[in-house]
Order: sequence, then C-alpha cells, then structure tokens
Amino acid sequence: MRIAFMGTPEFAVPSLKALVEAGHEICGVFTQPDKPKNRGMKLQMPPVKEYALSIGLPVFQPARVRDGEALEILKGLEPELIAVAAYGKILPLEILELPRLGCINVHSSLLPKYRGAAPINWAILNGEDETGVTIMVMAEGMDTGDILSQRATPIPIEENAAQLFERLAQMGAELLVETVAQIGAGAVTPVPQDESGSSHAPMLSRELSPMNWEKTARQLHDQVRGLYPWPAATAVVDGVRCKILRTVLAGEAGKAAPGTVLQADKKGLRVACGDGALEILELQPDGKKAMAASAFLMGHPIRTGTVLTG
Repeated sequence: MRIAFMGTPEFAVPSLKALVEAGHEICGVFTQPDKPKNRGMKLQMPPVKEYALSIGLPVFQPARVRDGEALEILKGLEPELIAVAAYGKILPLEILELPRLGCINVHSSLLPKYRGAAPINWAILNGEDETGVTIMVMAEGMDTGDILSQRATPIPIEENAAQLFERLAQMGAELLVETVAQIGAGAVTPVPQDESGSSHAPMLSRELSPMNWEKTARQLHDQVRGLYPWPAATAVVDGVRCKILRTVLAGEAGKAAPGTVLQADKKGLRVACGDGALEILELQPDGKKAMAASAFLMGHPIRTGTVLTG
C-alpha cells in the first residue's frame, strides 16, 4: 500500500519501521521541524526524521499544516492512506479527506479514555491497572474518530511512564500493521466511540511535581511513576529539593504524621504518607546526578522523625 507517514518523537519510530518492514511503500515522511536543544542550542532532528533518512525515505518538515503547503505536497505524493503516530499537529479537514483510504492514528490509550497529549502518564497518575493502544480513524476533534482496533495491556505497579511508553510504542506498531492489512482487505469496521466514557489527558507541567505527603502511599507512588522522567515528582529532603525517581510501597506507617521519616539509613529512606508508607529508592538532588537514596543519606544524614515537605 502507498502510505504517507506522519510522526515526530521516539514513540512513532516503531510504527514507521513496522510499516517499512511489512513491505508498504512509504511515499513520504512528515515530521516537525528540527529544534534547538541542550546548552549549545544546536538543531536536533526528530527521531522519526533520523530513522527515515537512515533508510532513504523522503522527509518533509512543514512548519504548519494549515497553510496549504503540506496539502500540496501530499497531493503530489498521492498516498492511498495516511498513517499518523504522535505527529504533534492537528490535521485540517482537507488533508483528512485527501487519501482514498483515509487517515488513521496510533493512540496510546484505550479510547475514549485519555484523549489528548499525555495518555500514558495520566493512566499511571490515576492508578489505572490497564491501558493499551487504539488505531482510530482521524476526525477533526481531538482523538474523537471511530475506532478500528484496540489492544489492552496490564500496567504493573512497578512500571513507570518511560517503560510503558516503550511497550506501547511497540504494541502500537504491531497493531498498526495488522490494521493496515485489514483496511487493504476491506475487513475492518469502524466503531464510533462511546462519549460517555471519554476522559482527557492534558499536557504535563511542573505544577504536578510537588509531592503532598497527605496523599496515600499508592497515590504518591503513582505520581513518581507517572511523571518519570519529566517533569518528575519532587520533594524537599534535608533542605535539598530532589526529584524522586523511584519508590516502592512500604507497608503501614502506624500513627506517624504524613511526611515523617520512619527510616533513614543504609537500608533505605522510608516516609509516612496519609495512608501507608513509601520507600524512596532513587532520587536526584538539584544540580546533581541521580543516586540511590542510601548514597544521598551518606552525605545528608537525616534523623528519624524529621518531617519532609513537597
């Protein structure tokens, strides 16, 4: 099948790679413009562009998709289908209606739950025990199109957003190839989304980072997992603001007030929460590298009974 692909971050690379390996003709790859990064502010190619160029695919990087430039390029490419995975731009109706077989999108949730920019993170933040991927027909609304296929997966309690991101990227790629084959065979039936079950997954911000020890240990554990690696959960430990990178649930806290340090030695850093206790395994003080909590305590001895803040 002749396919135009649209995607930008690492999440989209497995989908493009899977389409190539399945033997489809990728007539063009659309990705966002190179952006300056790091201290040197050197222009850096999006991961999708890096992969596309490495195998000789034509790459297009229109700054906007609503000024007609992208539409004219696509008309010249004449794709039968447009496949999208985390492109980062909303396509106008003229593009959605262009290919004979339509436009489809890989979304990392079980729609209609978690429409929006950060579905993987919010599934963990909200303590979900299951998520998945959806291949949907693209419509003008935000992730509102008909569902073509879905695949679910459990979320282990120790899995963070970065790990789940990698798993769902691979799952989405596999399901995309299967669904494209079904589209080609005329063997797929679009199913409208149930609006009563919809929810939103907005972009993340640093405002979500501070840990409130009044919350339950499970809620804080989910905050740490869901905000990893960015913007990361944060807490002030011995007067030092730290990103909290890895935690485990650590039983009951007795009658200790939330935020009270229950244990702080080479065996670990355990803190009382509103319900239960949380053990901090790994953290990153401002301006320093990530380290085990035990290593941090060697330079910052903390007395049992100290009360931490967010």
